[in-house]
Amino acid sequence: MISVRGKEAKRFGELSLAQQMQRLCARQDHLLEEGESETDSVTETMRCISCKEEYVTSDAGTCKECYEEASETEEELKREIEDLKAKVNFLRFWSPTDHRHDLSGRSHGPGFTDVVLVAAEDGLFGGPSMPVPAHKAILANRSPVFKAMLENEMEESRSGTIKISDVSYDALRAFVNYFYSAEACVDEQMACELLVLAEKYQVKHLKAYCEKFLVSKLNWDNSIINYAFAHQHNAKLLLEASLSLIMDNMDKLRKRQEYAELVEKHPSLVVEILEACLAKQENTAAPKDASAKS
Repeated sequence: MISVRGKEAKRFGELSLAQQMQRLCARQDHLLEEGESETDSVTETMRCISCKEEYVTSDAGTCKECYEEASETEEELKREIEDLKAKVNFLRFWSPTDHRHDLSGRSHGPGFTDVVLVAAEDGLFGGPSMPVPAHKAILANRSPVFKAMLENEMEESRSGTIKISDVSYDALRAFVNYFYSAEACVDEQMACELLVLAEKYQVKHLKAYCEKFLVSKLNWDNSIINYAFAHQHNAKLLLEASLSLIMDNMDKLRKRQEYAELVEKHPSLVVEILEACLAKQENTAAPKDASAKS
């Protein structure tokens, strides 16, 4: 008894060579079409990255249910953000250094202030610096140093005047304003002055803000100066960024005038730079030695 497959083979053998080739080509095209249709069926559905359920490709990344849920969550987050902004504005104090007027025409100048800060540097034309008014409660709340100063029977607490040394009037005014608004408009010079004040009076948020700004302005020309400045004022982020930039340009270091001044005034910092560079070279060489032995 001849099987069906055997009969088909016999009939195929009776065809001419041209007919056989035609049949084989048609069969190949049919198989290719089946493969493409199977691929399409696979790619038509995918798994949602959120719930892992299958979804059609037109939903692009998530199924319809998860997309709608994410949209609702996004709207909720937006409402929460707006609510937080409203609370921040409600709790924000008008800075005594801000003399702008509100819609009613009233000025938000020094009101109910009970202390003034004075920059020890000379004011305009060598005269006394203008006092910067503030509130003891705000200073004590924002700075543990001011808190200790005003809570105890120190001269500043009794006189109502706090003298700040080695600071310009503009920097002091910006410093006090930050206590009320958590905002500061800075350039590199102002950022340095505010960082010194923030370090001295332990205003961590302001110090971090100034550090990030100075890191964003960091380049080879100011890297040595910023390294010394960061070391002096315990600015770790700026210190690491400056040191990294210096080590990447060790071949040009000795040609800089700032380096010569660093050697003269702060030789210990030069030693730290050289030690860091040596440690970097050793760490780089270690993997190479290990691969060579293997």
